[in-house]
Amino acid sequence: MAESTTLDSLLEMGFDRNRALMEHENDPDINEPYVPPAGNTLGTTEEQSQSPTETPESTEVAEQMGDAKSPMTEEERMEQVKRLEELMKARQEERRERERKEEIEREKQRRKQGQELLQVKQKLQDDEMKKLADQRRKEKMEDKLAKQRVKEKIARDREERARKFGGGSASTGLSSPPSEAPLQSPPEDQGPPPAKKDYDDCRIQVRLLDGSTLSTVFKAHEPLAAVRVYIQMNGENGQDFNLITPYPRRVYTDLDMEKPLCELGLVPSAVLVVTKK
Repeated sequence: MAESTTLDSLLEMGFDRNRALMEHENDPDINEPYVPPAGNTLGTTEEQSQSPTETPESTEVAEQMGDAKSPMTEEERMEQVKRLEELMKARQEERRERERKEEIEREKQRRKQGQELLQVKQKLQDDEMKKLADQRRKEKMEDKLAKQRVKEKIARDREERARKFGGGSASTGLSSPPSEAPLQSPPEDQGPPPAKKDYDDCRIQVRLLDGSTLSTVFKAHEPLAAVRVYIQMNGENGQDFNLITPYPRRVYTDLDMEKPLCELGLVPSAVLVVTKK
């Protein structure tokens, strides 16, 4: 085995057997020779006369190495040291690899537990949201039924009063709650207010200094500066000018140039007049 080979190699290199055995490497008396207990009288005289270091293991090592073992040369000794260092490095590498795999496995377990905990938390949140949604639907249904019962009660009360007071009598109208009074129709000359319409385009007509006109369509959200650039490119090239509306009269400033046409009230169509600065 690898351990027996390592022990043999250490003994061959001249290390004491007590230091060569790894389980005794931390003993405080590792460098002292082994002395058997004083009261140990067991065994034969031949066994007691043996050297304290002559153990069955050392005998076995000696038998394996042979009686005619020659001393190791310096090169052989260095080679043995090198092999031992490589063996120790290999064992350390194996231990590090084993610890790395164990750490990876522990990390996998932690992640698995974290995912399971997250799933449980998500399920609890989903259940709570579902419970709240069911409760809201139930409340809406109960509110709807309550309103329906109130409407039915009002209708029954109205029918009962009509039967009691003869239908179209004046008292019927007086006894009716104010909420049930018919709404007065608006005068015929007052129609509903016109709905405000959103326009995407804006048609602009421009009167130039020479009396000619330009007409084109812009987007409602384009700035007034786009109209100014259009006039410079097609009519008043190279001249500085102002833009005004004749009615209501308004002179547009440099700040107005950054505002969209819809904000300036020029949608859906408008007439602009070019004047000299």
